[in-house]
Amino acid sequence: MNSSVGWTLLGDWSYPTAIRFGTGRIEELPDACGKIGIARPLLVTDPGLAESDMVQNALALCADAGLLIAAFSDIAANPVGANVADAVATYRAGDHDGIIAFGGGSAMDVGKAAALMARQRRPIWDFEDREDWYKRADADAIAPVVAVPTTAGTGSEVGRVAVIIDEDARCKKLIFHPKLMPGVVILDPALTLSLPAHLTAATGMDALAHNFEAYCARGFHPMADGMALEGMRLIKEWLPTAVHDGTNLSARAHMLIASTMGATAFQKGLGAIHALSHPVGALYNAHHGLTNAVFMPYVLAFNRQHIEAPLARLASHLELPEGGADGLMQWILALRQEIDIPHRLADLGVEESGVDDLVALAEIDQARACNPRPLSSQDLKQLFIDAIRGDLPES
Repeated sequence: MNSSVGWTLLGDWSYPTAIRFGTGRIEELPDACGKIGIARPLLVTDPGLAESDMVQNALALCADAGLLIAAFSDIAANPVGANVADAVATYRAGDHDGIIAFGGGSAMDVGKAAALMARQRRPIWDFEDREDWYKRADADAIAPVVAVPTTAGTGSEVGRVAVIIDEDARCKKLIFHPKLMPGVVILDPALTLSLPAHLTAATGMDALAHNFEAYCARGFHPMADGMALEGMRLIKEWLPTAVHDGTNLSARAHMLIASTMGATAFQKGLGAIHALSHPVGALYNAHHGLTNAVFMPYVLAFNRQHIEAPLARLASHLELPEGGADGLMQWILALRQEIDIPHRLADLGVEESGVDDLVALAEIDQARACNPRPLSSQDLKQLFIDAIRGDLPES
């Protein structure tokens, strides 16, 4: 997208799924439902959005078009299995035939997980993203999904995974099936205009983490690398504006695109930022994007000697004053300071006394496997301690 033209452009894209981009595209929600065979949708949204004008407008649009629609919003900020079970119970009781996932990452995760579980007979944890466990699911029983993101960060609208906390295991699990990819996505930048500055910052850093880790992840995937590079350039150009001037529709539009790009790119893989972040979210109920933002420079310092060449290309693409890992570190630290991201994990309430519990969860996190530098248990522990204390190693 040409940033000189900005948000006035509309887009209808077919990769990685059908995407309708542009201001006002929410008006097409009933048509989007019809395109994938939904006549009785359950709209799954965040509790903070349930009574908002945007959700009420979406409900009215569908009702006026003759769709038999209801809403569900009993969702935690870091969704748990019980949230999915309650959404499924509501889905079945209302005889719904599809899901509208409307909101931030938590609504996307619960909406997609409910679509998976709507007619399954096995427990949700049987479909964790391990080996070929997804084949256990009855694919024909998975409900269709229309995704409408209201934040620019998670990118879950183009993902095949739902991130849900297993309450008994006290950890986040990735629930996967290829058919969890929403059938239609509506990217309407106007829906992100009311997002407060602190959430714009945290979700924007989530998008940066997705693009950055996908770019640095192990493996050969030039298509993902190219998308991640451009996603990071858009974030560099537009995130500060989106934070400081939330009414800037061009900034909101470009951040929404960058978020979707990051989630598309990370099909290549993620890394230590997410392996460290997931346990903090599970045990401390911290915002995922915020924890990603805190961990980012510590992980960059840990990985840098293993990815010098990719980091040099990235610094060049971002046109940073200084090249390589040093230039990237300076940019990330300055960006975090500019948009009020805390430097220490301690500022989020995480204490050193809990490090062993965090390490135990990080050791089994699937994102760990794609980190460009192997992560031992001692490495994980030291990264947690450094981030808690704010001790960023010298370059």
